[in-house]
Amino acid sequence: MNEEVEASLLVIVLDTNPGQRLVRERTHILTQCLESVIAFANSHLMLKSTNKLAVLACHTRSTEFLFPPPSACGTQVAMLRQQDGQYELFTHVEKTIRQNLQQLVIRDARSGPIGSVCESLLAGALAMALCYIHRLEQELSAGRKMNSRILVVTGSADSASQYMSYMNVFFTAQKQNVTLDVCSLDRDMGLLQQGCDITGGLYLRIPQLQGLLQYLLWVFLPEPTIRKQLVLPPPVKVDYRAACFCHRELIDIGYVCSVCLSIFCKFSPICTTCHTVFKTPGPLPTKSKKKKIKLS
Repeated sequence: MNEEVEASLLVIVLDTNPGQRLVRERTHILTQCLESVIAFANSHLMLKSTNKLAVLACHTRSTEFLFPPPSACGTQVAMLRQQDGQYELFTHVEKTIRQNLQQLVIRDARSGPIGSVCESLLAGALAMALCYIHRLEQELSAGRKMNSRILVVTGSADSASQYMSYMNVFFTAQKQNVTLDVCSLDRDMGLLQQGCDITGGLYLRIPQLQGLLQYLLWVFLPEPTIRKQLVLPPPVKVDYRAACFCHRELIDIGYVCSVCLSIFCKFSPICTTCHTVFKTPGPLPTKSKKKKIKLS
């Protein structure tokens, strides 16, 4: 009998936005995070020979693959062999990620200033990761199985303007059985917490950046199937507030369109999404007081 060969695909989404508060205050933080992510990626490849890896850089204007390269060149791989006694695959991963990230930063600098809006395109990066996972699953041969997961490493804040894109990505990942993990470097992110809870992943806010690699290896390196047997940080309380479609802000109470389920913070006679016309709500009916019957 032919046994199924299981492979594990890890897609790392690294937020390289220069507008992050941590990067603005300490420019060397991005280099430190990159080194930790590369060491973590090589550790994933070292666990099993069938493991696969992909790394995406999420920037302000675009999202690009750092690894694997768009066109692999065998001559470049041969030149990197036996460098400082390092395994040639690890050297190839490190050199490729560093070179592609350097080219991305140079192109972004030549494009001019980013202006006042400096949000990271995390929702688009997650969508690209899901497309890449789906393509690899379609290319699997008979008798092979692949477990896929996505890890987001970011220091950005929540972006309610990408709420719909986030929700579409989260439920698509849940349908494809793709686990979403998030490693937050700076502040809590309510929307990504929802994504982790929906897909069965882990959310962790790093208390100390000096121990980033230790947290990556401890929390996010194990497969989701064996995490229940490990002592991991307790799950966080998920903030399931939705963002309104009019101002893109998280709200506690709002109005929901009965046709397209769009959410608004204030009542509108016409839904701006599906253009449904609603009746203006009238005043609430008051209960008439019952007269007390006097007993003689």
